[in-house]
Amino acid sequence: MKILVVEDEPKVAAFISQGLQENGYSTEIAYDGATALRMHEASPYEFYIIDINLPEKNGLQLCRDIRKTNQVVPILMLTALGTTEDKIAGFESGADDYLVKPFEFRELLVRIKALLKRTNSENKVQNILRVADLELNLDNYKVTRAGKRIELTGREFALLELLMKNKGRVLPRSEIAEKVWSVTFDTGTNVIDVYVTFLRKKVDKDFSPKLIHTQTGVGYILTEDTQ
Repeated sequence: MKILVVEDEPKVAAFISQGLQENGYSTEIAYDGATALRMHEASPYEFYIIDINLPEKNGLQLCRDIRKTNQVVPILMLTALGTTEDKIAGFESGADDYLVKPFEFRELLVRIKALLKRTNSENKVQNILRVADLELNLDNYKVTRAGKRIELTGREFALLELLMKNKGRVLPRSEIAEKVWSVTFDTGTNVIDVYVTFLRKKVDKDFSPKLIHTQTGVGYILTEDTQ
């Protein structure tokens, strides 16, 4: 679970980040809205904690910008602005929750867990696979990346589904052949490599980070981590 903490006060940002790491989360910090947006575009996070009063780009606009490419990632506003009008503005910008400073860290953890539980539940109901900004809907066979529709053939869809369901695990060519083509190919064939090339052109070529990686001599892996 990778969380981006967007907070312009270094001590507050460090306190939040350290507390989250001690509770098993991976965190990164952005001290202004413009930097946070660039980090989001380079490698989307799985949770965002955003202050409103930020240099360069305020938290409300940042939230709206994130929502342009991802409608479901949890966003929690953590700010000193606590009036009803402030909260309404936060929710209207796309935030899922709103916590006013000063706050108890235990409450922040509870809210994060609640949002993650709700998001995971919604994803299961909708039958959606998600890695970074890549989404695959098993109900309507719709694939998008960064909000852009990607058209796949039936075989390409099956291959991508297998890779996403096994995120972070190297899949040997033999397993891919069995589960996508239902046959065992001779070792000399390159049909799997050809289809992976097709898939990369559609899923990775015009996007960052690259998600489909080759494990030389073994097979392929879909992961956000740089190989």
